[in-house]
Amino acid sequence: MNFSFGAPATVGSATKAAFLANAEPRAPGVHEINPLSDSRWEAFIKGRPQGSVFHSTNWLRALQTTYDYDPVVVTTCAADAPLTNGLVFCRIKSGLTGRRFVSLPFSDHCEPLVNDSVELDNLLLHTKQYVDGDKWKYVEIRPVASQPCSQSGFGRSATYSLHRLDLRKRREELFRNFHKDCVQRKIRRAEREKLGYDEGNSEILLQKFYDLLVMTRRRQHLPPQPLSWFRGLIAAFGEQLKIRVATKDNLPIASILTLTYKQSMVYKYGCSDARFHKLGGMALLFWNAIQEANDKDFAEFEMGRSDGRNLGLIAFKEHWGAIGTEINYWTYPSTVRVTPSNRSKNVLRQLVRAVPDSILKVTGGLLYRHIG
Repeated sequence: MNFSFGAPATVGSATKAAFLANAEPRAPGVHEINPLSDSRWEAFIKGRPQGSVFHSTNWLRALQTTYDYDPVVVTTCAADAPLTNGLVFCRIKSGLTGRRFVSLPFSDHCEPLVNDSVELDNLLLHTKQYVDGDKWKYVEIRPVASQPCSQSGFGRSATYSLHRLDLRKRREELFRNFHKDCVQRKIRRAEREKLGYDEGNSEILLQKFYDLLVMTRRRQHLPPQPLSWFRGLIAAFGEQLKIRVATKDNLPIASILTLTYKQSMVYKYGCSDARFHKLGGMALLFWNAIQEANDKDFAEFEMGRSDGRNLGLIAFKEHWGAIGTEINYWTYPSTVRVTPSNRSKNVLRQLVRAVPDSILKVTGGLLYRHIG
């Protein structure tokens, strides 16, 4: 949408001021497109090596369907030109947490697809105007490699480790590289225990996954994501989404959810029954997923982000041979607080301990759209 900021001489100053306050800002030469309706976007990201599952229209469609987020791509390319760059965001409009531009909510990472730092700075300048106009609370980006220039006003808001396993090896070599005690032994234990294994994206498997997810999130003192989110992902990704469930005597004991896009298989969610951890259910699930990705000649198995303070999770991923890369999230203005305070965390922890599963699910359904 383009606006002309020249007002007729008959328009009073108050009317003109109101018009300016409501008009969308726009940096010179920057355009906004809807990636769900503009066919150039999916074609563009498939041709870019940095284009990931989180850039995909499948992921964006699930975010919009479940949480009512509006996806937008800012680019220097006009509507009648091929796309050569783009920075994708979701507009989050929340009365609880404010109006924000996030690239992208609930996504481990989202690299700006630009050709140089000048393009990135120009696109970020456009988004900053939303905040400077007092209409939006902050802008957040989650790149893997690039970063805003020091004069941009963006500041580092969080640091994580992103782990990826290189699959360009024979299956036997992959297995030999696994930690003998922490991975190989657990896979063998799962085989000795004759654990059951199911995979797919049926409603039955989703319910088994979700029951384990509620159990796991309670252990972590967090409400579960709404069931509608996972149904939205299944509807958007179809056969590119797979739920894997390990069972002991027909009882679900562990489950993971993976997505595939281009040459990557991405582990996104995992959950388990702590009473059966020693049986090796999670090891069985990861090994089956890795074997499938290797058989399909995928280049990598992405194991997701880890908080730098979660040394146990980082060690778990490295025991599989995955290599970690530090990634930083950036926000404008740099002084904004994105993560919840310790007081908020304590209140949530007490709530999770006290309420039954039914209330915990409702809480997740109410909260998540506000915290993306």
